[in-house]
Amino acid sequence: MAKIYTMSDLQRVVMEAETPPPCDLTMQIKVNRAENGISQGGWKVDSKYINGSGVVMGGFLSAAADIMMAYAISSLLTDENGFASIDLDTTFHRPAVEGVIEIKAEVERLGRTIAYVTAELVQNDKKVASCVSSVLIHQKSILLPKEDAENEKSR
Repeated sequence: MAKIYTMSDLQRVVMEAETPPPCDLTMQIKVNRAENGISQGGWKVDSKYINGSGVVMGGFLSAAADIMMAYAISSLLTDENGFASIDLDTTFHRPAVEGVIEIKAEVERLGRTIAYVTAELVQNDKKVASCVSSVLIHQKSILLPKEDAENEKSR
């Protein structure tokens, strides 16, 4: 089973004191900053992300934004929390190509159980996509197998 990262783990990833989650490594996302509900980083786009039309496939742009939005929300939560995107909408403004795409995500609203997060993806000083996401905030134990959740409660 893959490691479940705590909010502290994700902050250690930003400080390069923890190995990033597999999705970050696969997508070649580097988070440079995540604090106070804002995260920023870069995505190194190479040929494996290019579709048959010669541009970055839109689903990869959405995934890159989703990763950065995770760091933005995690900077406001505690290790007792977990989160999951429940809605992700992406608007594509122009084609993206191989090279670096800068990503900035920001928590616009944080409620008790739902957060609203936005992200912008910029390449060569031009916005290529923007995303909005509704994120469910929950107690971490709901994602753990039953015996692990019971052990977590007894700590």
